[in-house]
Order: sequence, then C-alpha cells, then structure tokens
Amino acid sequence: MMLKQAAAEVPGNLRSLIAADADELMRQLQAHQQRTFPPTARKGIRQFSSAEAADFIGIHQGYLRQIVAEGHGPEPLANGRRTYSVDDLEALRKLLDEGGKGPRKYIRHRRDGEKLQVISVMNFKGGSGKTTTAAHTAQYLALRGYRTLAIDLDPQASLSALFGHQPELDVGENETLYGAIRYDDARRDVTEIVRATYTPNLHIVPGNLELMEFEHETPKALMARTDANSMFFARIGECLADIESAYDVVVIDCPPQLGFLTLSALCAATAVLITVHPQMLDVMSMSQFLQMTGDLLQVVEDAGGAMNYDWMRYLVTRYEPNDGPQAQMAGFMRSIFGNRVLNNAMLKSTAISDAGLTKQTLYEVDRSQFTRGTYDRALESLTAVNTEIEDLVRQTWGRK
Repeated sequence: MMLKQAAAEVPGNLRSLIAADADELMRQLQAHQQRTFPPTARKGIRQFSSAEAADFIGIHQGYLRQIVAEGHGPEPLANGRRTYSVDDLEALRKLLDEGGKGPRKYIRHRRDGEKLQVISVMNFKGGSGKTTTAAHTAQYLALRGYRTLAIDLDPQASLSALFGHQPELDVGENETLYGAIRYDDARRDVTEIVRATYTPNLHIVPGNLELMEFEHETPKALMARTDANSMFFARIGECLADIESAYDVVVIDCPPQLGFLTLSALCAATAVLITVHPQMLDVMSMSQFLQMTGDLLQVVEDAGGAMNYDWMRYLVTRYEPNDGPQAQMAGFMRSIFGNRVLNNAMLKSTAISDAGLTKQTLYEVDRSQFTRGTYDRALESLTAVNTEIEDLVRQTWGRK
C-alpha cells in the first residue's frame, strides 16, 4: 500500500522532476549561504593560543614567552593571556629569522635549487575524505609559513566553498582552472584566475561545474590536434610553470573520477596522496581504481607524459581505531604497501564534520563550540598527518 502511494506521487517526467529538485535545492542552499555568511560578512581565521602559535612557528612555548616578554607580539587580553593572529605569526617568523644566523629557518620559502612541490590528492570513490584532507593540508602548510596554492579541480567545488568561494555565487564563467587550460581563444592566463584567501600565504584557484567542459572538449581536441595545442596531460603543468616562483607547495583536489582532469593533475604532480576509507568495499574500489590508473598512465607515458614522482602515499581517513574491522583493514593495507601508508591516520570526528556544516576547517572553528576532548583529538590527528606530509616535502628538498 505504501509502495503504491509513493509511486503515485512521482511525476511522470523524470527530467522535470530532477530539474525542479535541482532548482529548489539551489535556492535553499543559497538561502543557507546568506544566513551563514551574509553579503557583509567575510570569512576569517580565528586567533591561536600560545601553544598553537609556537607549534606553527616551530619553536618551544617557553621561547615564545621569552620573545613576547621582550616587547614583541600581541598585547595581552584582559585576563592576561595572549592570542595570536596569522599576521602575528608572520611577524614573529620575520623577527626570528632577522636575528638568526645562516639560512632562513622560520620563513619556510623554497631556496635555490628546491623545486615546487605539487601534491595531487585523489581517490576514485567519494566519501574518502579527499577534499577534507586537501583543505586541511593546504591551510596547515600556509599556517606553517609555506606559500601555498590550492587548486580545486573537482566540479563539485567543496574545497572552494570551504575557503569562502561559493561556486554558484562567487565563481563566474572562465574563473576556474578550465579558463587557463581550455583549447580555444577564450583561454586566460592563470595569474588572472588565482585568488587570495583570508589565510595569508594561501591562494586558491576555485572550481565549479565549468570544469566538466575540459572532459567534454578534450576528445574533440585529440581528434583535431594541431601543433598549436599541447596534449591535455601537459596543460596543468604548463600553467603552474607560469607561476612557479610565487609558491612553495601546490595542493590539487582532484575529481573523484579518473578523467582527463585527473590525468593532467597526475602529470603535473611531484607527489600523490591517495585517501582511503578502511572498509572492505572502499579498498576493493581502490584496487580497481589503481588498476585503471596504471593502465591509463601507461598510455599517457607512451605519449610523452611525465611520470616521475618524489613520493606517493596512502592516507587512511575517517578512521575509528576502536572499530575492529577497520583496524584489520588498516593493518592489511600496511602489510601490502609498507611505509607508503602514512604512519598517522585521519580520525573520524564529529568536530570535523560539524565544522564543515558552516564551511570551516578545524583550524578556523572555535574550540569552545565542541567538547574539549573531541576537538583536541581531531586536531591532534590532523596535525600529525600534516606534519608527516610536511616532512616529506622537506625531505624532497633535502632539509632536515
């Protein structure tokens, strides 16, 4: 009876139903965006405690107190405590390097001979924490003092929304990376597309559904290829070459499918981070994904694509250590891939998911909004993962 009633309520034209639902969902999402971030509001990043500030700068908390006691840093609050803005972190880095000997230690920009690091974050299956990983990694590296560029290659554009650029409202035609890699005369210089964010040291190339045009246009370009157009797999790398001197690290959030955008991102990358949820179905899906990726990359390599990487790692995401099957699956992956699985896993946490409801990262949301233990465990997990990634970048540069 209930089945018959439900069936009777479904309109006969599926296209009309989907179009109507899409319009209504868009309207409600825009209304939610206006309530959460009205036109007069600007996204910002919170103040950091002394412990957090010391960690981001890379010094002991006692040393930070000593520097502040000498008259540097922010003034204390009414309760006597100090909090630090991202601008305070930058000013203290400059102060420390100006007073030090030898090469810069706290301003972590690339030095002569150190190549741009391009990290492509990818997975074939949605829900693996890919965008969450890309967002927190990019922001962490920026807070640590690296000049970081985040590129949103996912047409769903969740990364853009997290960093304050709503794809439906703020990103217009030809304002995604597609504008810089397209094949026709409307192609733009990538410098016209890069945007600043509210986090110093962090810029973004936003995304939206326009990115799908690259998937549609590339087959046509391959059929009518001329010497004027480079191959699809070289185009992102060519864009990055134009702005290489401005950045230390690029983090690319790839689409959750193996298309021309993902292959181009892989060819531009110097490192690959594959996120995986430690469940049997997800690992089985990843097995198929890796097989297809290997086959397609062989074709790209035969056509002249660059396939040399400094490192590739698997990151276990949304991990629940007290879940027996998940622990077994994580151990299974480590037994196969060894040290190519990051030592630290990204824990599943309500703090991360709740922060996402207001389009914030865990580095932005105020700790007081959560149970202290929940927030601290989530932040500790994220920081451990991102520290490992930072160490891989530094090892590639030959730094200790």
